[in-house]
Amino acid sequence: MIAIIDYGVGNLFSLKSSLAAIGADAVVTADPEVIKSSEKIILPGVGAFGDAAAKLRESGMADLVKSEAESGKPLMGICLGMQLLLEKSFEYGCHEGLGLIKGEIRPITDVIPADLKVPHIGWNALRFKGEKSPIFKYINEGDHVYFVHSFYGAECDESVIATAEYGATLTAAVAEDNVYGCQFHPEKSGDVGLRILRAFIEL
Repeated sequence: MIAIIDYGVGNLFSLKSSLAAIGADAVVTADPEVIKSSEKIILPGVGAFGDAAAKLRESGMADLVKSEAESGKPLMGICLGMQLLLEKSFEYGCHEGLGLIKGEIRPITDVIPADLKVPHIGWNALRFKGEKSPIFKYINEGDHVYFVHSFYGAECDESVIATAEYGATLTAAVAEDNVYGCQFHPEKSGDVGLRILRAFIEL
């Protein structure tokens, strides 16, 4: 069973529908016992990092997600959920993340040309970095996925498993042992996204 963490942030039910489409048993939950009994965890998220991090901590989910990940359970963060895996974010101040992956979140305006629109919204090709990650086993380099973001993962080169180009090379996905993060939305990325989710649930 896949536990989709419900902490008041994220489009949870489109993700649940995507997992149902590939035959995965998934539940949207904030119940610690359900999360502990799950085989894998997905941490979704949309909105502002500071608000999401506060809700995660206030709900008690932050410590639980960290302890479950540290026990070896596969964890995937999606979009803002990926960003929360890193150490800190500079989105409207400085906010502490979960610290499961080394790095920080910075504005894409720091690195992209001034004439490009922010947020970055649209389909971009994935470029793999290093040995192909297990979560990409059913897709090919150059396959397109869907992004919606204004901030990106920085100072996390050792954990980057895929990048995308938007006027600059931006972090598209990260991984450290059993912890994975996708800046893009697999649940909005058509068949390619479903294949990434399938690979994750098979870990």
